[in-house]
Amino acid sequence: MNPGQPEADGGPHPESTGRPVGRRVLLGTLGLGALGVVTAPTLQRGLEAFLGSAADKDPTGLTGLLPNGGGFRYYSVASSVPHKNAANYRLRVDGLVDRPATYTLNDLRAMPQTRMVKDVQCVTGWRVPDTPFEGVRLSQLLDAAGVRAEGTAIRFSCFDGTYTESLTLDQARRADVLVALRMQDKDIGHSHGGPVRLYVAPMYFYKSAKWLSGITVTEDVEPGYWEDRGYDVDAWVGRSNGRDDDPTS
Repeated sequence: MNPGQPEADGGPHPESTGRPVGRRVLLGTLGLGALGVVTAPTLQRGLEAFLGSAADKDPTGLTGLLPNGGGFRYYSVASSVPHKNAANYRLRVDGLVDRPATYTLNDLRAMPQTRMVKDVQCVTGWRVPDTPFEGVRLSQLLDAAGVRAEGTAIRFSCFDGTYTESLTLDQARRADVLVALRMQDKDIGHSHGGPVRLYVAPMYFYKSAKWLSGITVTEDVEPGYWEDRGYDVDAWVGRSNGRDDDPTS
């Protein structure tokens, strides 16, 4: 589970059948998640077999909340999320910029694409290693928009109507921050946040907002959905939310 990416992902296979889970249930799993960060490798090995056999026996879907190295889990903070495709998807870049713009999915696909392969790390302990993401560098969209001098932060909004995230402008300009269109070498499906999601490789996965619909340049950082509920605004892997491990390990 991904607090802050509360809509943490579905399975690693095409469009797994996760079920949305409310915030109260999510927060109730954080104690297990904190333990998972410390003992994740051991827990993942042990839970892998357990989850495989338990999934069909659990009508509540709560097995999907456990850290599992074999893949993502799907959650949502919204009761429902509309589906978007090439015909109706739009991404708006606005705020403190000289050239606001709206991009279609085809517009984004036509731009230069960057591919990277990194571990996906959830703040609650599970990790999906060597996960490919492809998309447009966020810095490219910001350069095209012309960020004004007073713009020092970015606010991200999502078409689920609920979730938000934020980065500083310097963080957003990193080469390992993408407006992602593909994941695991296929187009990003709905349960994984498609057709377009944010991918912030060096931070815990709750910063990688799903169902991305807006990029707004602001004067100050505005805490996102999970930051308003106590999570770190700067979510560097290993250096935030009470972690002090080497973020490169």
